Parts: sequence; C-alpha cells; structure tokens
Amino acid sequence: MRATTRLTAGLGVLMVGLAVTACGHEAGEGRTTTPASGVASPSVPSATSSEAPKPTECRTGSLTWTLVLLPTKSSSRRNALLTAVNNGPKTCVFAGYPGFSVHNGKANSLEGVGHGHPKPVTLHKGAGVTVDLQYTPRGAKGSLSDYCVNEGEALVSAPHNPDRERTNVPVMDTHHAAAQIDACGDSISLSPPHYTATPTTTTR
Repeated sequence: MRATTRLTAGLGVLMVGLAVTACGHEAGEGRTTTPASGVASPSVPSATSSEAPKPTECRTGSLTWTLVLLPTKSSSRRNALLTAVNNGPKTCVFAGYPGFSVHNGKANSLEGVGHGHPKPVTLHKGAGVTVDLQYTPRGAKGSLSDYCVNEGEALVSAPHNPDRERTNVPVMDTHHAAAQIDACGDSISLSPPHYTATPTTTTR
C-alpha cells in the first residue's frame, strides 16, 4: 500500500514539473516575439507646409506713377517727387532705383541716377514708394545750357525691368496742373526710395 502511495505521489510531482516548464517556455516565447511598442518612428516635417511664398519684384505695369514738381526754393536746384503705388492684386517688392529719363524727342535726354544699393521696400496693395528727384534748371550757375531738356512727361520703369517696358508719366505741379521739367546737365539725381503708406496722389 505504501508503494502505491509513493508511485502516485511521484507521478503527481512529475506532472507539476512538466506543467511549470511548459508555462515558462510559452512565457519566454511571448517576451521574445512581442515588438517594442514604445519607440515611435521619427517624423519628417514638410519643407513647404509652413512656408509662405515670397513676393516677387514689382512690375512697371502694376504700379501707378505720379511725378510732381515742388515749389522753387533755390535758383540752382529744383526738386520733384516720383511716386509709385502698387495697384496690382499681390504684394510686390520695389528692389532698387526706378528707371527714369526725360527726352527731348530723339535728341537730348537726361537719365535718373542713384547711388549705392537702397533697401528693398515691400509694397502691399495700395502702398507705395517715393523717390526724391533733384536737377539743375536751365540758366542756373554751372549748368550745361547746351545740354538741356524741357518736357511735360518722363519715362519710368520699376527696378530691374527692361527699358522697353518704360511708361510715360505726365509732369504735374502740386495743384495737379500740367507742368514741365526744364533740366540741364549730365543727369537727374535720385534719392533712395522710401515707403509711402498713404500716397496723396495716384494719377497715372
């Protein structure tokens, strides 16, 4: 009777050992085959998702131009204001000196000349830039009286636009009456363009 009891107990211990071994093997397999879930793949931001398009340079035809002679303050120098207003549908950049010339038909002509590299001016629709002009009037001391122009309009263009795109701009006085530039010398001096938030005149 004791032999039977020992045999039965031994079989029970053997079965328990096999069951524990099997459970441990299955658990080990689960640990080695389960992929890590806490590691996220790096995200690559889109290069264009947050970048707004940069405005392009202003074109001559999208600007409204005004040329106004200022009252005389000196017998040797005259002053005028050239204004360009962005009348196009989009923002543009006025990046440099405008093209400017005054012709006597196909004969004499005076070109506008600026110095240095002015800062670009960003123009939203309706905003503008103003360029101060200075020139020597006919009869002034030191003027080259044999090289003069006397015209009621000037040819202008936006910076870096070709000369063939220049447009005629009438000359006016401060009362918007027709006027003429009567200038002599080698050139007409242009100051760096400066921002004009609300131009007072927008006559083309």
